[in-house]
Amino acid sequence: MTVQPNTPHVPRHPDRLREGYDRMVRAAGVDGRFIRRRSAQVHVIEAGDGPPVVHLHGNNTSSLSHLMLLEHMPRARSYLVDRPGFGLSDPDPFPRNGLRQWAVAFLDEVLDELGLGAAVLAGASGGGSWSVWYALDRPERVRGLVLVGSVPLLPGARIPAGIRLMATPLLGGFLGRTVKPGRRTLLRLMSSMGEGDTILRYPDLFASLLDAAHDPVATAADTAEFRALLSPFGVRSGARIRPDELRRLPVPTLMIWGDRDPVVPVADARSAADLIPNARLEVLPAGHVPQLGNPARVAELMEGFTRSCATP
Repeated sequence: MTVQPNTPHVPRHPDRLREGYDRMVRAAGVDGRFIRRRSAQVHVIEAGDGPPVVHLHGNNTSSLSHLMLLEHMPRARSYLVDRPGFGLSDPDPFPRNGLRQWAVAFLDEVLDELGLGAAVLAGASGGGSWSVWYALDRPERVRGLVLVGSVPLLPGARIPAGIRLMATPLLGGFLGRTVKPGRRTLLRLMSSMGEGDTILRYPDLFASLLDAAHDPVATAADTAEFRALLSPFGVRSGARIRPDELRRLPVPTLMIWGDRDPVVPVADARSAADLIPNARLEVLPAGHVPQLGNPARVAELMEGFTRSCATP
């Protein structure tokens, strides 16, 4: 069971969200704990035995979006990390300038606190961007890279209109404070990501997404990260993952893509895979979140890849 540390000076996630999160972790039969960074607490879910794989979730969600994978990958040691401000982790201001370097430093601290010299990184959507940045800057600490669903900073990405609005000065902050989607709005959003049917298979996860949409800590983190990544004119130059960087990505890479992913379509995923020296692309019947409709297959691919990267 997860216990929230007593840190009254840090904005707290609402009780309803924390209670629902704890229920899901207990129901999955796994453990959650907090690790201490220099400036904030980070929540981590742990399960399995074997070579380590560190999961980084996408935006508008938390580590709960990877929880369904754990029962299918017992032969890897999974660490599901709530990124700053999401899930149960403390908020930490996303710097407008230098987000990439800040994210790399965050992962340095997390790996150090977990006692991991190196690990496979499994990043979904926005968490995939952080994973690619880290693999480029710290290749000695990355045994392999798994991209679970499309990475919105890859060449060919189509940033959804709603996210572009969140990055707009003044308007984005106003929307983050005042627009709180209900069940119908959230379902439309998931449908636009190709996952309108699959999310309904996970009523507890769907409820957690609704709770997060009403969590001022999580919505502030979403808005801050989007504004650090995007300007009104597109992706900020320091955040973009360029083709020349993919050509020098030095670690084995597994790309697990949905055939209906609207953010980076499969054709652009294949182009990205062709640029990466040691990449493999697996396409599944899915939208932007392939583990929702294919948990056992995604877990099988991830566990097999993690174990192969642990073999000299």
